[in-house]
Amino acid sequence: MQSGKKKWTANSMIAGAGGGLVASIATCPLDVVKTKLQAQRAVLGQPGYEGVLDIVKNTLRHDGIRGMYRGLGPTILGYLPTWAIYFAVYDGIKTRFGEPPLGEAQRGSGRTIYPAAQPKGYQPVMRDHPWTLHILSAMIAGATSTTCTNPLWVIKTRFMTQSRREVRYQHTFDAAMTIYRTEGLRAFYRGLLPSLFGITHVAVQFPLYEQLKVWAQGDSTAPLRSDTILLCSAIAKMTASIATYPHEVVRTRLQTLRLPIAEDMSSDGMIKRHTRRGIIYITRKIIQKEGWSGLYKGLSINLFRTVPNSAVTLLTYELLMQHLSSPKQ
Repeated sequence: MQSGKKKWTANSMIAGAGGGLVASIATCPLDVVKTKLQAQRAVLGQPGYEGVLDIVKNTLRHDGIRGMYRGLGPTILGYLPTWAIYFAVYDGIKTRFGEPPLGEAQRGSGRTIYPAAQPKGYQPVMRDHPWTLHILSAMIAGATSTTCTNPLWVIKTRFMTQSRREVRYQHTFDAAMTIYRTEGLRAFYRGLLPSLFGITHVAVQFPLYEQLKVWAQGDSTAPLRSDTILLCSAIAKMTASIATYPHEVVRTRLQTLRLPIAEDMSSDGMIKRHTRRGIIYITRKIIQKEGWSGLYKGLSINLFRTVPNSAVTLLTYELLMQHLSSPKQ
């Protein structure tokens, strides 16, 4: 039994890392555009504001096609452990309570074997309401992977939002050392708290994804087709992204230090210096200076990026899990 659980954990990590690798390479240009949109302080109609097409044209003009893949290194380094940790924890919790992992669940066995009910405890709730297990698994997995990989996402965000007037990072290690020397260790955990608030995202996405697969499976015992998995993943990701997007903008501002308050002027015309950088403070200033729409900067391009990204990730994960767990001939 123990060897079986270890095998599922290893398979989950391999499949999760594989899914993250394919998706991060495929959608990196969209990630660059989305991050630049989130980081800019100007709003539509103001001088200096850049829309999606402006960002793409300026990036290609000054940096070439390589500019659209700036930050790919830390992105890959971030996605590999993020998805490996996430799926290992997510599937580990589910199997602990008697549910099969994602890749196993769609094989059509038709039954789920739960631990025996206890006079007191959580097992009957998990049995009668499996969505509670899915939400619990998603939130714990999200918090674990986010905490472990936050430094890589700080580096990725800095890479993608560097202006041409700044001294450019040469590579991921150079970026890490520069940030550490100039800002200290705490800089690598900027934006962690809004990222942890973002676990509500996976708490919506994965339970909804699991439920959509159940509805799609119906009474059939045949494995779900790839296009069905893609559709279920896309719907779940789009719903979760729209519901929880503002935390991403706040996180990006914290990670890049591009606070929405730099132009505040006092009554005598002097520029006011602000040192407070809390989540509530920055969120309030974004709303004051940029309106509620400021919390949704980059949402459209983010949907274009994350929906196919998630669909590719989950499809790759499911297919790899089927392959890794299939009996060897």
